Amino acid sequence: MRIVVQKFGGTSLQTEELRKKAAQHVLHKVEEGFKPVVVVSAMGRKGSPYATDTLLSLVLNINKDIHPREKDLLLSCGELISATVMVQTLNNLGMQAATLTGAQAGIITDDKFGNCHVKKVIPFRIHKFLEKDIIPVVAGFQGINENGDITTLGRGGSDTTASVLAVALKAELIEIYSDVEGIMSANPKIVEKAHLLKHVSYDEAVELAYKGAEVIHPRAVEIASNESIPLVIRSTEDGNKGTMIHHIKIDSPVTGIINGNNICYVRIYPKKHGDYETGLKVFRILTEVSISVDFIDIKPEQITFIINTENKMVTENLLRGNRFNFELKNDYSKVSVVGSGMTGQPGIMVKIVEILNKNQITIHGCTDSHTTISCLVDKAQESKAVNALHAGFELE
Repeated sequence: MRIVVQKFGGTSLQTEELRKKAAQHVLHKVEEGFKPVVVVSAMGRKGSPYATDTLLSLVLNINKDIHPREKDLLLSCGELISATVMVQTLNNLGMQAATLTGAQAGIITDDKFGNCHVKKVIPFRIHKFLEKDIIPVVAGFQGINENGDITTLGRGGSDTTASVLAVALKAELIEIYSDVEGIMSANPKIVEKAHLLKHVSYDEAVELAYKGAEVIHPRAVEIASNESIPLVIRSTEDGNKGTMIHHIKIDSPVTGIINGNNICYVRIYPKKHGDYETGLKVFRILTEVSISVDFIDIKPEQITFIINTENKMVTENLLRGNRFNFELKNDYSKVSVVGSGMTGQPGIMVKIVEILNKNQITIHGCTDSHTTISCLVDKAQESKAVNALHAGFELE
């Protein structure tokens, strides 16, 4: 049995016309001899009647202190509505289809409401439908814990649903459909000559996603990578193009340039010069509330790092509550050079510094991994830095 998992994002389902195009992609796979398993997100984005943020606003307008269990139960409704509507759309094209909640699809999670991890998948009912040539349409982003409570998988949860189902079903391929045609060499809103990347490695896709390319969640790529299941990111409007994510040897050292300005720069002044216990304490406190930090720099006179802007308020309250002497700034951006071909390749950092220095762009800090080098620059110079690096590494 040749199985393909097809995931459709909320923007791919927000109008009747788009849902018909999505259904055509499913039909094409049936005609190619595949057994499709469809995963859907909630229809539309904030403001749309059944989008996740819209559903959440229904209760936040009453009481902002909603219990995590109740919140997950509410947020799971958007995907269920989307799945039921998609089933009717598929039926109109002559295909038999049936809706499944995450629980009915056999997705068992832990108890961390709002950001659950999948413990196991028991796809018994999915197999039963496939054996009868019925297309399962699974509500993404959700599962059930061992107490029988509905849970959600956090940001990018529908991507994760697609990958865990693909692994459990031993699928040949995962297709991710959205309103973008794939992964680009840089943000096309910033770099005019940015182009579609036809092939990227799993490692590159993970790094690109973590650093700001929001076309797929990195957890979904990691899950697929473990079982070597290729993923394709495509536009619902044009399914002929796209980016293939798989095991591939990359010849060029750099694949893409990613930027992100939703960061907050934190500077902490120890009470005593060279008091490294201050650093240990602040990182311990942030770890306890699952706030990750980057660009860590510990000096005798100060400790600096960055966090995501969404964690600014929590971090500020924690630092103030623990009487740290600190300041927060929002005027920096992170620009990252990504490429699995840079592993073991000398001179990449030198070239980055030369390119930015030549363009009079100040570097406030650097961090690197085996596939990524990131630089902290002034937010006002973000666009200039991205364009300079894109051109300097000849990605045009």
